[in-house]
Amino acid sequence: MRLVFAGTPDFAVPCLRAAAQRNEVVAVYTQPDRPAGRGRELTPSPVKREALLRGIPVLQPENFKSAVSKEALRALQPDLMIVVAYGLILPQSVLDIPTYGCWNVHASLLPRWRGAAPIQRAIEAGDTRTGVCLMQMEKGLDTGPVLLSQALDIGEHETGGQLHDRLSTLGAQVLADGLGLLRADIRPVPQPQPDEGVTYAHKLDKAEARLDWTQTARTLANKVRAFNPWPMAEATVAGERVRVHGAIALDETHESPAGTLLRASRDGLDIGCGEGVLRIRVLQREGGKAITAADYLNGRRDLAI
Repeated sequence: MRLVFAGTPDFAVPCLRAAAQRNEVVAVYTQPDRPAGRGRELTPSPVKREALLRGIPVLQPENFKSAVSKEALRALQPDLMIVVAYGLILPQSVLDIPTYGCWNVHASLLPRWRGAAPIQRAIEAGDTRTGVCLMQMEKGLDTGPVLLSQALDIGEHETGGQLHDRLSTLGAQVLADGLGLLRADIRPVPQPQPDEGVTYAHKLDKAEARLDWTQTARTLANKVRAFNPWPMAEATVAGERVRVHGAIALDETHESPAGTLLRASRDGLDIGCGEGVLRIRVLQREGGKAITAADYLNGRRDLAI
């Protein structure tokens, strides 16, 4: 099959490899190079780097609004277009170009967590189960019928980064299964998404990283997990602003104002919340690296409580 692949971040790379394994990927679409790093130099996306390693032509239009961009895609004569975390909305006129339309690999069990940040929002909400859907794309935001899906459990202490990597691998497996069926001339049966259970995974904002001690300890522990490695939870602890890399919720009551440091030991820094106690176990001081609470206390002798 002649495939066109559209994707940008690390999450999409295993899917590109799966697509290229037994098919001809005639072109890869990815976001234009963006400034990155301290030098703000233009940097190619992970998908672009993988495509260049494989000798696949790379196209980087700003959007698909122009007739020229649509004609360029049509000239490739694709049987199928695969879209994985591309970052651009595709109009219906583009979705109609490939023979079999466009497939999307989405990191949630639709219709739950449509949108930009399904992995982090699932953890933040305290979900214990998620998965990957292979979806036939249509004009709406992640509203298309599901072709294949596979679920997995979210670990009790799993971070956004860890779940990202597992779902990225699972997404490649589900895509490979779908392509295998299509090569055998078996089209996966589209299953319309139910109207009930729709939730939206809004894009992450760095402003969300600030922990609000008036919230419950369970809510804050989930945020710490979800926002690791980005945007990384931040908080003021004993008068110092730190990043919180790892924390757990303790189901205990207290009478102190929210944000009070209740205990400081090698096991962690226990902060009173609106309900319960958050135990910070791994944190990062300004300009430093992530360290355990025990190492942090070596530099904060004043916190022996």
